[in-house]
Amino acid sequence: MNKEFKYIDTQEEFDQCYERIKAEKIIAVDLEADSMHHFKEKVCLIQIAGSKSSYVVDPLKVKDFSKFKILMQNEDIEKIFHGSDFDIRSLDREYNIRINNLFDTEIACKFLGSKERGLAALLKKYFNVNQDKKFQKKDWSQRPLPMEMISYSVIDVLYLIELSQILKQKLKNLKRLEWAEEEFLRQTQVRYENNNRPYYFMKFKGAGKMDRKTLAALESLLITRVKIAEKRDLPLFKILGAGEITQIAFRKPRTLTRLKQTGILSKRQLSMYGKQCADAVSKALETDESKMPIYPRTRSLKLNNIEHKRIKLFKDMREKRGEDLMMEQGFLINNALITKLAIKNPLTKEELESIQEMRKWQVEALSDDILKVLNDCE
Repeated sequence: MNKEFKYIDTQEEFDQCYERIKAEKIIAVDLEADSMHHFKEKVCLIQIAGSKSSYVVDPLKVKDFSKFKILMQNEDIEKIFHGSDFDIRSLDREYNIRINNLFDTEIACKFLGSKERGLAALLKKYFNVNQDKKFQKKDWSQRPLPMEMISYSVIDVLYLIELSQILKQKLKNLKRLEWAEEEFLRQTQVRYENNNRPYYFMKFKGAGKMDRKTLAALESLLITRVKIAEKRDLPLFKILGAGEITQIAFRKPRTLTRLKQTGILSKRQLSMYGKQCADAVSKALETDESKMPIYPRTRSLKLNNIEHKRIKLFKDMREKRGEDLMMEQGFLINNALITKLAIKNPLTKEELESIQEMRKWQVEALSDDILKVLNDCE
């Protein structure tokens, strides 16, 4: 394994890199971002490995990624990622880039029943490489970037091509390569979603159990936190944690004195954000209760006895088939799909295939078992 790589921080060098790597049939790709350190997350490094050469590209200095877009969308080049969800959403957000011809080594491991799917564990297992995680939470946006960090980053792609070949052969041996490829294709279709928009409480754990006054206080606090974080260019959790915001929303201190008495915030937080938090609560509670937000409720499904029976039998079936196939039960078939099957009651393979959420690989793996459950319940 050639561990040498070229660090690219000029447009000219990047264009030359593209000319060399566009002839490859398979490349490995990874990204480093700064979500742990800044309000607005951005891609800070792009690592690319081909069959002979590896590159670390600085996207804070290289500005034109039109050729990289062509590379990623070229269907004749297979792109190897590990845990591609974050990378695909990031490339969509910043460069409007789509990925074609994906092989995700983490997804492949799910079909192989691997319990340890982290890249570090896989590098150790297959290549006896110990990946030091000491830079994992560092600020990748800092410049100049220490060479030690750059060298660390390239390890994430150095072994990915070889790893993909190992996993691909295992999938072929189990006759599951087509299963994985269907999931790879679906993964390429994910897109970036901007979660930082009102109502913020819709993305906040526990908000659904709050009354209107608490929800109003929560929303006001969340808006305040976003404003502070954006102004200070810090991630939200470095301003106030979810637990602290929840406690303030429930206690509803209208003044800095009352907030201090709760003991929820540290002295530093009180001095920096205390008044703004108290003002946020006070402003929320001044609103007429009829105009306060209310958490939207989705009507819960009312299942009849036969549908409850089907769900139980499906879960029993899932447990057994999961053991047979050595695949995690929730990945094999999730609860939402089980409930839909219990309600839809497809009694033929054709009807089963017509259900939009049903993967082709799930039909192949589970159709006989699903139809047996449903026919037994008739």
